[in-house]
Amino acid sequence: MSRRKLRQTAEETLAPPDSLAPNQLIARVVQSHGKDLYTVQTPDSSTLLVELENRFRNAVFVKRGGYVLVDTSTTDRPNKIQGVIVNIVRNEKTWRKQPYWPPAFVKKVASDYSDEEESLVGKMPPSDSESEQG
Repeated sequence: MSRRKLRQTAEETLAPPDSLAPNQLIARVVQSHGKDLYTVQTPDSSTLLVELENRFRNAVFVKRGGYVLVDTSTTDRPNKIQGVIVNIVRNEKTWRKQPYWPPAFVKKVASDYSDEEESLVGKMPPSDSESEQG
């Protein structure tokens, strides 16, 4: 694939579409199976086996935990593939502003003023003298 086609394909994934077709949905990539096959999780927590569209192969990297736009109108296939990835969410911040972004995928913001205990990740364990006092 020429550099110009690679650049054009990459630029297509930056901007979200204005609206989604009835058979399209946004999904989270759960697992890569190789040969351009992926397992994705839909907003209603079901999983689908989907295939990467030809124009994205060897051009755009699809990472686990990322989001993709899936077209499920290809369900009349005789194999187990339940859809095709027609776009990859690369600029997630822009995509999240769209009205069709699923509420199930809304980012949860951690509050600095939470009532929960302070996290102990990355901290040293208490010394013996501290544990005897408490």
